[in-house]
Amino acid sequence: MNKSSGMRDMTAGNPAGHILYFALPLLAGSLLQQFYNMVDSWVVGRYVGDGALAAVGVGFPVLTMFSSLFIGLSNGGTVVIAQFFGAGKMDRVRDAVDTVYAAFLMSIVPLTALALLAVGPILRLLQVEPGAYDEAYLYLMVVCAGLIGSVGYNLNAGILGGLGNSRSTLLFLAVASVMNIVLDLALVLACGLGVLGVALGTIIAQAFSWLFGVAYINRRYPEISLRLFPRTFDRALFRQIMGIGLPAGVQMSLVALGAMVVMGKINSYGKEFTAGYNVGFRLDQLAFLPIQSLSSAVVSFVGQNIGARQLDRARQGIQITVMLSAAWAVLMTAVLMPFSEPLVAFFSDTPAVVHAGAVYLNCIMPFYFLFAIMFCLNNAMRGAGDSVFPMVNVILSLILVRVPAVYWLADRFGPDYMYYGMAVGWTVGLALSAAHYFSGRWKQKSVTGGENSP
Repeated sequence: MNKSSGMRDMTAGNPAGHILYFALPLLAGSLLQQFYNMVDSWVVGRYVGDGALAAVGVGFPVLTMFSSLFIGLSNGGTVVIAQFFGAGKMDRVRDAVDTVYAAFLMSIVPLTALALLAVGPILRLLQVEPGAYDEAYLYLMVVCAGLIGSVGYNLNAGILGGLGNSRSTLLFLAVASVMNIVLDLALVLACGLGVLGVALGTIIAQAFSWLFGVAYINRRYPEISLRLFPRTFDRALFRQIMGIGLPAGVQMSLVALGAMVVMGKINSYGKEFTAGYNVGFRLDQLAFLPIQSLSSAVVSFVGQNIGARQLDRARQGIQITVMLSAAWAVLMTAVLMPFSEPLVAFFSDTPAVVHAGAVYLNCIMPFYFLFAIMFCLNNAMRGAGDSVFPMVNVILSLILVRVPAVYWLADRFGPDYMYYGMAVGWTVGLALSAAHYFSGRWKQKSVTGGENSP
């Protein structure tokens, strides 16, 4: 496979050029995704109400928790495929694709049923106030019923990412974004369906994007065609994929659970405070997109170069990614802090909502660079096949440290200071990531056979 087909060999040429070339389509796609997420928030906040805006915000960590294991499967597939591709073993790439899709098709129905059964208990655990409970329940039930589209899209993106192709995923996201915006406007504004319209628009757009991606891959890349009944399920290869992907999936599930515990505290201050957090979080996620795209690029870059046994080149790519991400975090801090209130006010003109959203941004942004560097280092080590350390690091820093810190600050100083607890967790996480990276142990985790020498 060659560049003209969209695939990209990152084991030769300028590392910065490869990373940026891979990251830019991901960034464009993520911007589209966040744009339609913000359209959701804008439509709900302006035309349905603050209770509905809070309900949609409550749904994010819940959905992340349910889909995390599959996202872990996708991440594991990306790393394994990238390493086999870098090593020139295309037969093993095909086996990995078949194995990933077979696992997805066998388990998506049980996961969906489990998610639907868990919606009610989770919302009670989150202490969602009565004014937002019914809308949050409706939103989550509909979106959980359509998990297959979101999970399927992520698997398609993971497969192509391992082969150095991020342009096609931009196309898939563009399809979903345009469709979701049109459906939002039609179902919420024209049909008056409120939160139900937002949820239906989301799952229809995601399902279409997944199926469009399957058709596109099968037509353009018959070597890795996706089938309802995959050609093979390689148990040994599945263990390798899950050895990398399961820690990532568990990590994301537990981080989502930690976010839900924090959300319980946020919800205790009322729906306006929750709505403000939701808007601030959306802006935070928008600022984070270039960092996330660079980190996804470094997973594939490091994976291919570890597979090709080019450790110095992998290390050079990591350093470039860290510097670019830290610089972007500093720039976003300089932009978001002075304009936090007018940005939040675009979504809701309720003073309490504006204040709560601005508080969130002003607390976290001065420390954003810490999280950016930690996130890049963890993803780089995952690209090398070392997935256990990032999991342990994130569980320790973002759950065992961050969550108690948020609660303690809220109880001791009030809700306007609770988000400084995030900076405490990021500081611990960055210290651990840096120590593990400089130890060099992550370089010994190749899945393509044999150990790499330092």
